[in-house]
Amino acid sequence: MTKKELLDRCARSGEERVLLARVLDKLELSQSRGVPAHTPFLSPGEQASVTDLLNAWGRPQHLFWGGYPNSERNICFFPANWQGEEDVLTDPDGPLAAVQAKFPAGASLSHRDILGSLMGLGITREVLGDILLPQPGVCQVVVLGEALPILLSQWEGAGRYKAELSRLPPRQLAPKPPRVKTIRDTVSTLRLDAVAAAGFSISRGKAAGLISSGKVAVNHKECLKADRQVAQGDVLTCRGLGKCVVKEVPGQSKKGRTMLVIERYL
Repeated sequence: MTKKELLDRCARSGEERVLLARVLDKLELSQSRGVPAHTPFLSPGEQASVTDLLNAWGRPQHLFWGGYPNSERNICFFPANWQGEEDVLTDPDGPLAAVQAKFPAGASLSHRDILGSLMGLGITREVLGDILLPQPGVCQVVVLGEALPILLSQWEGAGRYKAELSRLPPRQLAPKPPRVKTIRDTVSTLRLDAVAAAGFSISRGKAAGLISSGKVAVNHKECLKADRQVAQGDVLTCRGLGKCVVKEVPGQSKKGRTMLVIERYL
């Protein structure tokens, strides 16, 4: 399969085609020159698209990494043939860096406040990874190494609060465990509209409307089909309602309904 044929098969839009073409360029650089290469930071949806592309290409060696386990925004790293996964994760001179910002006591800043202040520097989203708020008055930002000097020299603070900045080794990142609510419910069918209704605590009719309007994604891919079958391990996201994960499908209840264990992220 040629590069054009692969993009024709995998890209669903012009924007996605540009993204996937850039990924293939990085892969070819790694394979042809034997040097490590990586993409910019990718959203979960973009990572899903890239995974499909790489599966169709033959599953070349790659690693999604955002500086710490279970990060949301990740680069796709293509190692050189002499590198193993552990080399990538522990390399202090690798492609990722982090900045810690300390704000005055009593500063109340949200993820949006931090992101807005960073974007105000002219930094694009693709060089920014996750933004962590491990404790009041402290913020940790994962960035591509090339953007580190800009942050350290130009980022003065967020909102009306000044920040004291320092470089932070990625191994010292301190993500907070996610807050989740366990939902145990039964559904008549594993259709997407039924499972989404249970996971987001809404009516099945409202869930169907959200799906048809393009607000629901399964495993970070938009799904417009309310009758799509959902399986254990699937991740459902809905704009405005958040994310939930189907952790278990234990079996049938005595009344013949399908039992579910869902974790909803708060």
